[in-house]
Amino acid sequence: MSDALHEVLQRLENAARSADRPTPRLLAVSKTQPETAVAELAAAGQRAFGENYVQEAVAKRRNLNALGLEWHLIGHLQSNKAALAAEAFDWVQTVDREKLVPLLARARPDGRPALNVLIQVNIDDEASKQGCAPDQVPALAAAVAAQPRLLLRGLMAIPAPVPDSERRRDAFRRMKALFDETAARFPQADTLSMGMSEDYPLAIEEGATMVRVGTALFGSRPKKTER
Repeated sequence: MSDALHEVLQRLENAARSADRPTPRLLAVSKTQPETAVAELAAAGQRAFGENYVQEAVAKRRNLNALGLEWHLIGHLQSNKAALAAEAFDWVQTVDREKLVPLLARARPDGRPALNVLIQVNIDDEASKQGCAPDQVPALAAAVAAQPRLLLRGLMAIPAPVPDSERRRDAFRRMKALFDETAARFPQADTLSMGMSEDYPLAIEEGATMVRVGTALFGSRPKKTER
């Protein structure tokens, strides 16, 4: 697994260099992966991990707490799990509606740093995807920024998985423009999370500052549904 991590990091660096962009942060997507795989990748030097399911992440964080890892929620957040997410994660990348904002803020423990928040944008207006519409970002960003227990860090998106790379590039470009508008209004917004195992070099070219990679690090994962 250390070889896979090295290869991915090298590809990130190469893509950034060729595009004259800063090298983005790598988020290892560990959803449905066993704790042993997370621990192995952590031993190789990876610190940030992304989970889709709140309850699965709670158990992993508890059992791997001694490793001091950084945990990101990258799956859809149901309102009834917002309080648990505010306690379990360091980042929530999938805030897509204002209802979640006070729920997360109230539940963030006083002894912890402010919860890092990304606004999830449905950039291609897919019926099957979560995320707010691009024109909803300013109001949602303002709502997050107004909460002392939350820290607005930027935007996140999962563009439509079309085979046409130029269509994906267009989605990434639109996200970068939206991110730049958001960062101009909220200077603390420094993160644009986009790009996955199959398209992260393209996302880096268009300005991603964080990419989410699972398969290229862990291999294929078993299917899992949250109970």
